[in-house]
Formats: sequence, structure tokens, C-alpha cells
Amino acid sequence: MGLPTLATSRLLLRPFRRSDAEAVWKLAGAREIAQYTLHIPHPYELQMAVTWIASHADRFAAGEGVTLAVTLQDGGELVGAMGLSVDGENDTGELGYWIGLPYWGRGYATEAARALLTYGFAELDLHRLYACHLAPNVASGRVMQKLGMVREGTLRGHVAKWGKRYDLVMYGLLRSEHGGIDKSGKRFATKDDQGEEHD
Repeated sequence: MGLPTLATSRLLLRPFRRSDAEAVWKLAGAREIAQYTLHIPHPYELQMAVTWIASHADRFAAGEGVTLAVTLQDGGELVGAMGLSVDGENDTGELGYWIGLPYWGRGYATEAARALLTYGFAELDLHRLYACHLAPNVASGRVMQKLGMVREGTLRGHVAKWGKRYDLVMYGLLRSEHGGIDKSGKRFATKDDQGEEHD
């Protein structure tokens, strides 16, 4: 089984292709993208994009994660990337993403992340999904909140980048808090099913 393709109302999340490398290089190469992401260097070189794309199939086959291109349904334009790094031993996954600067403020990150969260719970049978953001990146925090993730804490001074130290803000979501249908067609439990109130 290969990398999945996921559709939303406006977006198609599909496997990256070698031909996407130049678009990745241009979008991820923006200083604004690297500034508040943990793993994107600056400057970002074209060969980095080529190598990164080439790694996706093997990582998925090894059960280590899934990385998908976020593209527009209308025209197929690449707007960013969405991924889950999977810890199979603990049935958890870390959500990570970036959206190119020209596409900020349109809700694409939330829309794409919602699709990948559902995939993680329903198809990968994960128990918990989590994400984190550098404290100044409040826009990323809003995405996590819109996904229904719970703010779980702050790791103070946890990240050093470009000569500065940043707090790392942690969010998480349990399978029982998400709701949905798993790959066998069985509905997940939700907080309401358990007689608990939503926050």
C-alpha cells in the first residue's frame, strides 16, 4: 500500500512528486517559513527539497510517518505540506505542517490538518495525536485550537533557533476526543458517548 490521497472541499492531499521540488524550494525557502518551524533550515536549497521528497515513500513503508503535498483542488497548485511522524510502539503521531506564505490566512492549514488527523485515527489506528509550536507562532496555535486539540503545557526555553530561545507550546488530541469512523467501519467513541462534557 502506498502513500494515501485525501480530499477536502478545497484541497487534495497527495504524495509528493519529484516535479514538486522546485515549488517546495521556493515556498519553504521563505525566511518566514523557516523562522517558526523546527526542522526547516534557511537558506533552503533545491537539493534539500529533492532529498526530502525522495524520503517519503520509505518512511511510510517503514511505518514511521506520512507526508503529503497540500494542493488546490482547482488547478493542482502546491500550497504546502502536511505530515504525521508516527511512534508505532505507543500508537501516537506528531502533526507537522507548513503553508507557503502566499497562501496564509485562507484556512488551508486547518482544512488539511483536519483530514490528516482523521486519517491518523481512522486508518493508522493511533491513540493520540499531538502538535507543538514555537510560542511566537500564534497562528499555528490557532490551527491546533480549531482542530479541537487541547493545550497541554509549555516547555519553557526548549528550542534554540537563530541565536534566540523559544518556549514550545504543546497540544494533544486523544482518539476518544475526536470521533469518527475507523477503517473497519466502526464509529469511534467520543466524549459525549462517555457522558463527559466538552470543554
